[in-house]
Amino acid sequence: MLYYLFNLLEETGFPGARLMDYITFRAGAALILSLFIAMVFGRRIIDRLQKMQVGEIVRDLDLEGQMRKTGTPTMGGIIIIVATLVPCLLIGNLANVYMILMLVATVWLGSLGFADDYLKMKRHNKDGMSGKFKIVGQVGLGLIVGLTMMLSPDIVMRQNHEVVNRESNQVEEIIYESQNIKTTQTTIPFVKENNFDYADLTAWMGDHAQTGGWILFILVVIFIVTATSNGANLTDGLDGLTTGCSAIIAVALAIMAYLGGSVIYSSYLNIMYIPGSEELSVFCAAFIGALIGFLWYNAFPAQVFMGDTGSLTLGGIIAVLAVLIHKELLLPLLCAIFYVEDLSVMLQVAYFKWTKKRTGTGRRIFKMTPLHHHFQKPGNSGIDALIQKPMAAVPESRIVVRFWIVGIFLAAITFVTLKIR
Repeated sequence: MLYYLFNLLEETGFPGARLMDYITFRAGAALILSLFIAMVFGRRIIDRLQKMQVGEIVRDLDLEGQMRKTGTPTMGGIIIIVATLVPCLLIGNLANVYMILMLVATVWLGSLGFADDYLKMKRHNKDGMSGKFKIVGQVGLGLIVGLTMMLSPDIVMRQNHEVVNRESNQVEEIIYESQNIKTTQTTIPFVKENNFDYADLTAWMGDHAQTGGWILFILVVIFIVTATSNGANLTDGLDGLTTGCSAIIAVALAIMAYLGGSVIYSSYLNIMYIPGSEELSVFCAAFIGALIGFLWYNAFPAQVFMGDTGSLTLGGIIAVLAVLIHKELLLPLLCAIFYVEDLSVMLQVAYFKWTKKRTGTGRRIFKMTPLHHHFQKPGNSGIDALIQKPMAAVPESRIVVRFWIVGIFLAAITFVTLKIR
């Protein structure tokens, strides 16, 4: 709204109206505004949740300090959603297809998570929405994003090529094709020019290879949205864990979005140029500010939990962001914490069922899953698990900070891989 107002003022020669033309200014303003909303209005939302007696229902898993969390206000993800949406609506370019998709993803998964939390509160237990309905909602969002990227004429990219000096075998410059193109190309590390085309995997379809590539791409988008959203949901078990990890990932994606949306920086770094994607920097800035502001109340000991309202939304936002800037194949490294949490649960369940079928007594790989709970349990505590270390229980706050450090390391490595070819 303010974006369009300033455009009108610019036509009248109003001093300073051109500031809204600069992505860096709007991103900075979005960050400050979202941080302000999360910290100031977040307190009021928490107080309101307390009055409504929307408290967390905690199962006794015999973890230190766990039962003290009973009754802590949940559904705090509303703070993150509001603090992200308001700056984007005020400062963002609402005609930009990338911004529209991010707003849709935020509201879509926020509503899905809110419905799940509401059912938990209504039933007074941890059994909220059926897992099948969650999957349907996540698949639906993946389908919307994938089809929009396939059909929208505004979602394009420009192919980058290296000009190599034959004598020195050195890259002299990076040039881009003059025309924007619709393509199923994406960024992948460790290969020349970092580009990979899904249509290459469907070349056997002949004239329909490009269509096959889009179908494969849409399936990948659905899988990534579902896996990342559920991974963030499973990671949300310790105070500040998912919030901090998501903020680190969001910073990395914000930098990638800004660089990929600038032909100058894209050429310098020899990465894919995606016209219009720089608008995602504004959304990312608002998202980061909302996360940091929420962390003010969510850090140990937490005054509020995000609930599924927040955790499902965070993972979905990260997944859609990565897809829109064609960096989805970097997520296994950038979001490794989320995926490892996913994998730990799947391995635990599969191994337990397999050993129970063979021996009649189910065994575990970890002392407890998701993985962060494994570190909270002391070794040899009566749980028949293959991995007993660490033998001493690790304090919750230390686990969280160490996961953050791992997240920073993964983000740095993700950037480095783009230059290792």
